[in-house]
Amino acid sequence: MFTTRVRARRTTGLMALATAGALSLSACGGSEGGGEGGGEAVSDAAITFIPKQLNNPYTDVVLNGGEEAAAEAGFAEANIVGPLDASASSQVTFINAESQAGTDAIAIAANDPDAVCGALGQASEAGAKIVAFDSDTNPDCRDLFVNQVNAKDAALVQLEMISEQIGGEGKIAILSATANATNQNEWIRYMEEELASNPEYENIELVAKVYGDDEDNKSFQEAQGLLQAHPDLDGIISPTTVGIAATARYLSTSEHKGDVALTGLGLPNEMRSFVKDGTVTEFALWDPAQLGAVTAQAAKALVEGTITGEAGETFTAGELGERTVEEGGVVVVGPPTRFNAENIDDYDF
Repeated sequence: MFTTRVRARRTTGLMALATAGALSLSACGGSEGGGEGGGEAVSDAAITFIPKQLNNPYTDVVLNGGEEAAAEAGFAEANIVGPLDASASSQVTFINAESQAGTDAIAIAANDPDAVCGALGQASEAGAKIVAFDSDTNPDCRDLFVNQVNAKDAALVQLEMISEQIGGEGKIAILSATANATNQNEWIRYMEEELASNPEYENIELVAKVYGDDEDNKSFQEAQGLLQAHPDLDGIISPTTVGIAATARYLSTSEHKGDVALTGLGLPNEMRSFVKDGTVTEFALWDPAQLGAVTAQAAKALVEGTITGEAGETFTAGELGERTVEEGGVVVVGPPTRFNAENIDDYDF
């Protein structure tokens, strides 16, 4: 039966979902689980999601998808715990609590790739399977990383959109999340490499990178500060749903509306009004609920011992079909979708 332990600021909302013919608890998953079974019955197991921070609209969609998939996968229990701020070490106490509770699978979106490693190592030694999602840990600190999209693809689609919107030339800036966010920094690195090497972008200059820490007010202020420091700015890329929404809100009521292009990664429901009023032309994202779902299904496969995280292994992610573990223990969910005035009403998340 699927239940919820109340140990956190947020608790799950799914009700019971029975699993007939369930096997009894055998042993903790641990790092020794083989690729041909021998792990524990997932119907006796608990999974805990630790996002970067709670009360984030994007994260809420991811976690809802994870909750539903955890029930469908047969987990007996699912929990959501985490900090209200996205600082580097804010997740450590939550990981430690899961170790002490004997949680079978921990799914974490790391605020810092290294700050959580010590605690995750202790959790693994205690028998937990570790699945990073959205923002990776150091690869040595987890069994799998479920990546929402190929990192380079995510970077290039944002660069393509800003280039199209500023006519292939001009000054741009990046308004990111936290300075230590693994996914943000990887996307930015690919953007910088492409700007430096691709003749198509030789007339585009990246003049600033700022960080809103995935906080609405700070992101709004950073957007305002960018335009004050660079009044000739032509475009802003914000590869974070909080940042792009806050920046759009600033631009929509400023003198820069229609003159400064804004793109990046956003939620259709948050960005719809800004697309329709002309503040934003186009942005991108994947389906966050699918990210949560694949994470839960990957955790199931690890706990049951059907995969170990080695490249070439496969598992079934419920209705989303088969997924293959790639080099480095990475599982990719799918390609990004570009949203604009023509298709944004087709999406509801």
